[in-house]
Amino acid sequence: MTRLLLASVALATLFGGSASAEEKAYPAKLVGQAVLPANTVVAAPADAPAFLKTSGKFTTPDRKRTEALGTLPGKDGARITDVKLPLDGQPIQGFSGIKTMADGTFWTLSDNGFGSKANSSDAMLFLHQMKFDWTGNKTEVLKNVFLSDPNKIAPFPIAMEASDTRYLTGADFDIESIQPVADGFWLGDEFGPYVIKVDLQGRLTDVVPTLLDGKPVSSPDNPTLTTPANPAAKMGAFNLKRSGGYEGMAMSKDGSKLYGLLEGAIYKEDGQVEQVDGQTALRVIEFDVASKKWTGRSWLYPLSKGGEAIGDFNMIDETTALVIERDNGSGAADRACADPTKPEATCFNAPAKHKRVYKIEMSDANVGRAVRKIGYIDLMKIQDPEEKKKAGNIEGIYDMPFVTIENVDIVDATHLVIGNDNNLPFSAGRAVDKADNNEFSLIEAGEFLAAK
Repeated sequence: MTRLLLASVALATLFGGSASAEEKAYPAKLVGQAVLPANTVVAAPADAPAFLKTSGKFTTPDRKRTEALGTLPGKDGARITDVKLPLDGQPIQGFSGIKTMADGTFWTLSDNGFGSKANSSDAMLFLHQMKFDWTGNKTEVLKNVFLSDPNKIAPFPIAMEASDTRYLTGADFDIESIQPVADGFWLGDEFGPYVIKVDLQGRLTDVVPTLLDGKPVSSPDNPTLTTPANPAAKMGAFNLKRSGGYEGMAMSKDGSKLYGLLEGAIYKEDGQVEQVDGQTALRVIEFDVASKKWTGRSWLYPLSKGGEAIGDFNMIDETTALVIERDNGSGAADRACADPTKPEATCFNAPAKHKRVYKIEMSDANVGRAVRKIGYIDLMKIQDPEEKKKAGNIEGIYDMPFVTIENVDIVDATHLVIGNDNNLPFSAGRAVDKADNNEFSLIEAGEFLAAK
C-alpha cells in the first residue's frame, strides 16, 4: 500500500500535480446579481442586408427556411421553452467570454448564434460593452460592436460575400473568447480553430490558423476542409471534434502572449485523445501577439472526473488563471426524470452536477506538461446567506444548473464575475419550460483567489 501511494505521488508530480488530492474546494459567496432577460433583441445595423434584419430562420432539424416570426418553438431536448424563432432582430445572448475593464465596465461577446455553422448564417457576430448594477439588479448594454470583413481578410468566402457591408455571421466564425486591447479585440474561434483580431469598429484584421508543434489543428468545421468527390476517398484530416476549438483564450498580464484553451481534446493518429493520468486533457497553446505566431509552447489541462468541457479562461496574474469546467448536464437533481434514457417535457433527463471554476498554475516549469490545479469553487453550492440571488430557489444557496457557463474573470483581489451562456432559445436549466435568462453574478472568493 505504501509503495502504491508513493507511486501515485510520483505520478502526480510528473504531470504537474494533477492528481485529485490536489483538488481542494474553496468557499464562495454571492455578493450581487444582474439578470438580462432571455429574449433581449436589438435591431441589426441600418446598413445590414435585409436578410440579417431577422434571425433564426434555419433552426429546424432539416434547416428548412422559416420566414414567419415566432412560429418555431425553442426546444431543450424534449422540453419546449417559452421563446420562439425566428426573431425580429439580433438576440443579445450566448455570452461566451468576459473581460473586466479598468473603468468598471465589462466586455463580452455573443457566440455563433443558434448552435451550429449550418443554422446561423442569419446570426450576426457582435461584441458588447456592459455595465452591471449588482445591488439594483440592473444590466445595461452600453455598446454593441458588430463584426465585419470589408477588407476581405477572411481566407474563405463568407456568408455575406456579395453584400457591400460584409458583416460576419455564425456561418463564418464561432467566436467564444475575448481579449480587449488598445486597438481592438483578440477573439478565439471554434470553427478553425482560429485566433482572430478585429479593430475597435469590429472590422476583421487578422485570421491566424492554429499550429501545435508545427502541425495544423483543425475541426470538422474548418472552412478549408472539402468533401471528396469519390465516396471511397478519405475526408480531409481534422483532429478536433465539432465544437472543440477555442472556448477559452486568456492574455498574459503584460499583453505579450495569448493562451488559447481548446474545448475538446486533440485526437492522436491512433484515434485516442490526449490524456494525463488517465484523464482527458485539453491543450493550452501559446501565441505571441507581436509576431502573430505560435511560440511552440503549450500545456495540458486535465479534466477532472465528471468534467466534459471547459467554458472560459482568464489569467489572474503571470502564472495563475481561472478556468470554468463543466459537464453536459442541466437542471436540478430534484426534478430529474425517472428514466434518464427517456427524456420527458416535465423533467431534467441529465441534471447538472459538475460545474466548477478552477484556479490553475501554468508556469515555465511545467511547459509541455499538465497545469497544476490549485483548487476550485463549486458553482452548484455558492453561499447566499443574505439571499442576494434573483434566480434559483434553494434557501441560502445560489446554484448555476446551466449546461453552459462560459464567463469568468477576476474583478479584484477578492471577487470574480461569473455568467452563463443561455443558448437562446435552446437551454432551459433554471426551469424545465423557460429559456434561461443571462445571469451575471459577483462572487466573493478571497481565499480561493489567494490560494497557492
